[in-house]
Amino acid sequence: MGQLVVVNFVSLDGVMQSVLSADEDRDGGFDGGGWVLPYVDDEVERFMSGATAGAGALLLGRRTYEIFASTWPYADPADPAVAAMNAMPKYVASRSRPDLTWANSRLLGADLAAEVGRITAATESETVVLGSGDLLRTLIEHDLVDEYRLLVFPLLLGGGKQLFTNGATPRRLTLTATRSTPSGVLINTYRRAADA
Repeated sequence: MGQLVVVNFVSLDGVMQSVLSADEDRDGGFDGGGWVLPYVDDEVERFMSGATAGAGALLLGRRTYEIFASTWPYADPADPAVAAMNAMPKYVASRSRPDLTWANSRLLGADLAAEVGRITAATESETVVLGSGDLLRTLIEHDLVDEYRLLVFPLLLGGGKQLFTNGATPRRLTLTATRSTPSGVLINTYRRAADA
């Protein structure tokens, strides 16, 4: 049975909103988008390439899916991460019925916990969640995440959507790996604590 792994960018103050471009997510008047790019060095790129190429499936929220579906199918297929992303199964959690144009995409049913259980049972390797803030809050609430791989960027944004929100059920995690990149990004891996 596979595991559910969250791979995400966060600022030092926990913001995960609009990481790659200003227009990605302006909810709440957020105008600090694109904050990741100045810190993306070769080590960050290698880590993200490995995280995506090594996944067995993707689990995405609708907004993240639509952003990815507008770019990944048209990226260089010679890149192993691009080839893997385009070939692997993609599961989309949405309350609406989005147009699933990206190859191997499937809309999940309303019982997200049961759907995630079926996905991880059917996937030998990891099912990876990228971005997908609203979906993540539901996954966290139901304690469905086996591992977090967080890239913590050395800046304070002062506002924006948080990865972990107030009111979440307390949980213990174990830090299993950490390293820093030349640009000052910390790559931390946390697993659900054995005694949680």
